[in-house]
Amino acid sequence: MTIIDGKGIADKIREEIRLKVASLDTKPGLAVVLVGENPASEIYVGMKEKACQEIGFLSKKIELPAVCEQVELLDIIDKLNHDPSIHGILVQMPLPKHIDSNEIIEAIKPEKDVDGFHPINLGKLLIGKPDMIACTPLGCLELLKRSDVELVGKNACVIGRSNIVGKPMASLLLNEDCTVTICHSKTKDLNKVIMSNDIVIAAVGVPKLIKDVKEGAVVIDVGMNRTEEGLVGDVDLDAVKEKVSLITPVPKGVGPMTIAMLMKNTLRAYEKVHNFEVLYDGK
Repeated sequence: MTIIDGKGIADKIREEIRLKVASLDTKPGLAVVLVGENPASEIYVGMKEKACQEIGFLSKKIELPAVCEQVELLDIIDKLNHDPSIHGILVQMPLPKHIDSNEIIEAIKPEKDVDGFHPINLGKLLIGKPDMIACTPLGCLELLKRSDVELVGKNACVIGRSNIVGKPMASLLLNEDCTVTICHSKTKDLNKVIMSNDIVIAAVGVPKLIKDVKEGAVVIDVGMNRTEEGLVGDVDLDAVKEKVSLITPVPKGVGPMTIAMLMKNTLRAYEKVHNFEVLYDGK
């Protein structure tokens, strides 16, 4: 078993971006909007701010009370859409229940949607012409590529069908010529499906759900589950460690890559505005 060093790979990507930004006359700008006082969201936003500072991005944080009206948030997004110094806009999820998350996501200009959640960006990925790609799936793909995992012709299983991870992950793997199976809560005999796949992407949010894999399988564990024993993934590492060839740890696996890909998407948005070469060369 070899552990994929997600943090190490993410640090390398961030350094690559930092060096590129250092040569620019102007800086890529990322705006993060935080609504309410969700402790987890505040931590994530703080990590994103720190990454921007280290890389040399312009960072703008807008904090709103949980009771703010949807129209107020939409007005802020409109202003950011028309701000030439801001190339990426991220509204931290989840939002308060009285705000329609879908309407907020759709209000962001697709070219500034560095989260990759806008229906236009999801649609482009689906037809094999990706633009802004959701950060976590893109990070998973980057981990596979930088670990020299052969993708063409491989059988890949994605466990989870969310718009944030599962569905875009499946599309990315299809674009890399994998044969992809998507599993979910209604899948019959999940273990049998998992055992027939060379690559397993676990993104279901159930602690230690996966306890067996195919001999030599590559496993990317997206799960971040808080339990009494601490933070654990969707994969039971102790149960599969004798069979996997490569696996990401939890923590310090996929998590750092998500932020690195957010930085990469922001630079991509900047480069498109300035007609520079983009970083992502997917099909």
